[in-house]
Amino acid sequence: MEGIAELAGDENSGDRSRTFIFNDEGHTLGNALRSIIVSYPDVTFCGYTVPHPAEIKMHLRIQTNGPRAVDVLQRGLSDLHKLCEFTQQLFKAAMSEYKTRAQLESVHS
Repeated sequence: MEGIAELAGDENSGDRSRTFIFNDEGHTLGNALRSIIVSYPDVTFCGYTVPHPAEIKMHLRIQTNGPRAVDVLQRGLSDLHKLCEFTQQLFKAAMSEYKTRAQLESVHS
């Protein structure tokens, strides 16, 4: 995963508990990813922070009761990607419907 690192010193907490650092990311990704990951039944904690406003970094902490935290992160990123694609499809369909309706209204006016 490019642009993502693990927080130093986390290696002693086991594979099920990790803090990941996302470079060039902030609250937008942090909140979206946290809300997806926290809904997984095998996740005991998921939270994020932007440590300092002058640095463009976001820290995401994941703790699980089974799978490795990195696997949960990969699943969360994949699910977020799918959600974004689905949202784009709905938006494009709604825009197409709106444009078609607007054209019909302008013809009948």
